[in-house]
Amino acid sequence: MPLQVYVLGFVIFTQGTSEFMLSGLLPGMADDLGVSIPDAGLLISAFAIGMVVGAPLLALTTLRWPRRTALVALQAVFIAAHVVGALAPGYGVLFATRVISALVYAGCWGVALAAAVSLAPAGATGRAVATVAGGLTLATIVGVPAGTLLSQHAGWRAAFWAVAVATLVSLVWTVLAVPAGRGAHVPTVSARAELRGMARPHLWLSYAITAFTFGAVIVTFSYLTSLLTEVSGLAEGWVPAVLALFGVGGLLGITVGGRLAEAHPLRTLGWGLGGLVLSPGRWPSRRGARRSRSGWPSSSASSPG
Repeated sequence: MPLQVYVLGFVIFTQGTSEFMLSGLLPGMADDLGVSIPDAGLLISAFAIGMVVGAPLLALTTLRWPRRTALVALQAVFIAAHVVGALAPGYGVLFATRVISALVYAGCWGVALAAAVSLAPAGATGRAVATVAGGLTLATIVGVPAGTLLSQHAGWRAAFWAVAVATLVSLVWTVLAVPAGRGAHVPTVSARAELRGMARPHLWLSYAITAFTFGAVIVTFSYLTSLLTEVSGLAEGWVPAVLALFGVGGLLGITVGGRLAEAHPLRTLGWGLGGLVLSPGRWPSRRGARRSRSGWPSSSASSPG
């Protein structure tokens, strides 16, 4: 696989860390901002809103841009949003920065995947896509636990600064590695043609499968730290390790799936969905647990009877 594809994976790694890291930051953010954990969790919803709006909007906006130019511009905005987020005086400003970050992150996803496909050798499209998507998986193994650990010692704002610096590194690598020539732009595709392609029912079916599958995972992962510490009673120091284990499972899945997708796409999808259905979790809590002030049931005390 060309080096440029791995650079594109690193682009997704840096920004994907921000996408998922709030799972490990919510308790500290809630305390610092003076809101409940469920209210702090709305910052994750803000990111989701930005992703939903940003994916089609940025895809059309950057359609005729050279891909390296698009990636650099989007990463620059992402860095600026995280600097503002790290300095945010209150909840409202931070909410806005999460929406903006997600907007440009969605654009980076589209551009990075298109560039990776154009750079991949013949017959290696699936592996190229898996390599870029693997950046997100690596973020759950390394980035999110590291951000959680950093926030436990230096506060949640330090995690935002770390993401800004890492994204700056990926921006420099993009300038140096991603070619301006081969795969730089797609001059034959128009916005009207892209919109016509959206009319295909099979495309919307794939969107629905992706949305429900990803939603099933993220709805639990987003609050995983709070669930582990306040409901299951796990010591805070073990949280980064549990988050890393989640990422390891994702890496194994993306590696196997990327290799099987070319030859057996539907079978691979079926096995993946089946495994997700058969792996529900149950959070242990004491009988009669009362609610803590953070808005979550507390396992540290129970009511009489």
